[in-house]
Order: sequence, then C-alpha cells, then structure tokens
Amino acid sequence: MEEKVVLKLGEKFKSLDGKVKKQCLDKDTAIVVFLSSSYIAILINWVLFTFYFYTGRKHVSMLNSRKFSGLTNLLFNRRTIEELPNSKRKCLRAGKVSPHRPVPAHIPRPPYVNSKKPPGFASRPEVHDKKGIECMKASGKLAAQVLQYAGTLIKPGLTTDEIDEAVHHMIINNGAYPSPLGYGRFPKSVCTSVNECICHGIPDSRVLEDGDIVNIDITVYLNGYHGDTSTTYFVGDVDEEARNLVKVTKECLDNAISICAPGVEFNKVGKTIHDRADKHHYGVVQQFVGHGVGRVFHSDPVILHFMNNGHGRMLLNQTFTIEPMLTIGSINPIMWDDNWTVVTEDGNLSAQFEHTLLITENGAEILTQC
Repeated sequence: MEEKVVLKLGEKFKSLDGKVKKQCLDKDTAIVVFLSSSYIAILINWVLFTFYFYTGRKHVSMLNSRKFSGLTNLLFNRRTIEELPNSKRKCLRAGKVSPHRPVPAHIPRPPYVNSKKPPGFASRPEVHDKKGIECMKASGKLAAQVLQYAGTLIKPGLTTDEIDEAVHHMIINNGAYPSPLGYGRFPKSVCTSVNECICHGIPDSRVLEDGDIVNIDITVYLNGYHGDTSTTYFVGDVDEEARNLVKVTKECLDNAISICAPGVEFNKVGKTIHDRADKHHYGVVQQFVGHGVGRVFHSDPVILHFMNNGHGRMLLNQTFTIEPMLTIGSINPIMWDDNWTVVTEDGNLSAQFEHTLLITENGAEILTQC
C-alpha cells in the first residue's frame, strides 16, 4: 500500500488517515509543482514553494508540466466516486472529446503553442504602459463578450462540446486565439466545469441536464495580450443549495475586488474571501489560485484565495486575476486521468467566478465585463 503524502501550506510532510491533502498549485493557477520521477524532486520543489511565501523572494519558478508520471497520484487522489449519497444528481462522468478545432494561420499564437516545452510561470509582474493598458482592455472586453455569448447558450440538452465550438468560432472570428487551446496540451478552447468539477473541465459530448451548474472559463489572446474571465451559470431549474453557493461565490469575488488598490497587500484578498465563505460555511479551494495576466498567461503575483501570510502589494497599472472556487463540502481535489479535470473529493458542488483586474489610482478596474 503506497504512502500518502500530505502537503499543507506551512507544514511538514505527514500522513493523515490515508487521505491525500496537498498544496500543489496548477495551470490557472500560476505556480505549479513540476512532477518528476523522484520523491526528492517533489521535496525540493515544496521547499522552494514554502521559501517563496515565507522569505519574501519575488519568485521561485516551478514549471507547469502536463507530462504527469505515476507520482501524480501522490498529489491528487485518483479515487473514483461511483455514487453521490443523499443526492438525486448524477455523478459527473467524462464524455467523448472531439478533435482539435483549427485556428486560421494568420492569427498570432501565444509562444507556448508552438513550443515543446511545458508552459512556464513568468516571475515579473504584469505592469503596463498606456499602450499595454489599451491592449489589456481590448482583450478583456473580448473575453467578456465571448463569455456573455456563451452564457446565452446554456440550456438543458446542450453539450459542453457545443459550447466549445461556439466559443472557438467567436474568438477566431474576432482575430484572437483561444488561450487554453494547446496550453500544456489542453485540447479545447474553453474550460467547462460542471457541478462537482472545480476547474479545467474539458468540453465533451456530455449533455447539460436540468439542475446542473456549469462554469465557463474564457481566455483570449488578442494583439499579444491575454484576457481571462469565468462565470458559473445555472442550467434550467437549479435547487436552492446550488443557487446559494453560486451567489456567495460571486459575492466573494466582488468583495475581494472592492478592497484592491495600489499598495494593498495581496494576502487581504484571501482574508476577504475566507471571511465571506466561512460565514456561509463553504470551503475555499486552496490548490488553485489567481495570477498575473497580460503578455503572458500566468505570472506573478500568486493570488491565494484563503487566509495566508503571503508577501507582496498591488502596483499601479498592474493586471491580475482573482478567481475564487468555493465548495459545499470537501475542498480536496481529485484529478481525472485526463490530467486536467479536477473534481471535489466528495462529489459535492463547486462554483467559481473570475475577473481580470487593472489596478488604478482609484482602486481596481474590471477589464472583463461588458
């Protein structure tokens, strides 16, 4: 029987009742443990990760690799839930994934698309001049428009692959590139996370059902800049439990945005989200975080959505995302064998909202709203 490793921020490795808890930060999420072929590499990366938060170093680079080995099981519990106790909702199952959709040759690609190397994490914060701000506003506006359009499509009977098709065509028709496509071998142009899926759901043939909730995560690459946003939508008639989770998750994002301004400590974002979520007895997922965004998809700063002692302050003309993920039950993630889809350990619902922000003299401007 394999040893389970507990990775919890600020604590040493230990086992806990055979369950896996971990502080592995992934994709959207800016800092990622680079999975290699030895325990030593994982230990070293964890030391570096802890060093980043507790010594004030600007950045420790941990490459995002989708070349997962068997050691992925140490970081994400692969247990498959067959039934959801005390629920009429069906357990989420993967459908068939359609082939990649083409992007016209004249549309510029982000550098990672044509690279065989895993996408990296940029150490510099995204702080912009006047031209850069204009570009960020343009990419943010397009991302918001695409998300708004995708939201109008949501209904029972629609497949998430059909959402991907509509999103893909709208993005390329506006001369932009869908940022997720080809990012670490992600096969689609949008993330669609249904019910207990925390994030990074791959669009497929699964049909949305009455009572589902679905997060649609849009990122576009326009004129060399990324705009990143997401919203959780209701599918048909959704019960009060799900509606309240989605409502409070949106409130967490709104409250966090309201405290943003030049000089504000980033750890106040986590406290603000925690306070609101905790009042309603919801959990806040810790393994996935907000991040700098702009000329690169993911960069400093790392935005933790939970209580923390992290360092760093917001800068004038800086852009980054805040994207809290709340759960009704367990905050522990399970990663599917596709190495992307992440669901809650207990099968309970999860919701997420996200905006790209620009720090201004007067606070924060939301770039990803229509």
